[in-house]
Amino acid sequence: MRCFLNIEKFFSTIFVDKKFYSRYGETMKIKMFDLEDEKDLENAVNEFLDSTDKEIIDIKYQVSCSIFGEEQVFCFSAMVIYYG
Repeated sequence: MRCFLNIEKFFSTIFVDKKFYSRYGETMKIKMFDLEDEKDLENAVNEFLDSTDKEIIDIKYQVSCSIFGEEQVFCFSAMVIYYG
């Protein structure tokens, strides 16, 4: 039983404290967007991109759909990954 506790402590030390750096020493950061309309999401992401001078690494996009009663609910999300 004690062995598992040591392994858990070992892995949390390795993976939790991990930071990623660019070649210039900047840390990797993210900006999350979550809106109900795809045009609103597009505008929010474009405003962020226009207002920043950071190096953009990637943009991830996702749509989820759920049923609430007889209503269909969409959620449009984006994650911008950048060095900051």
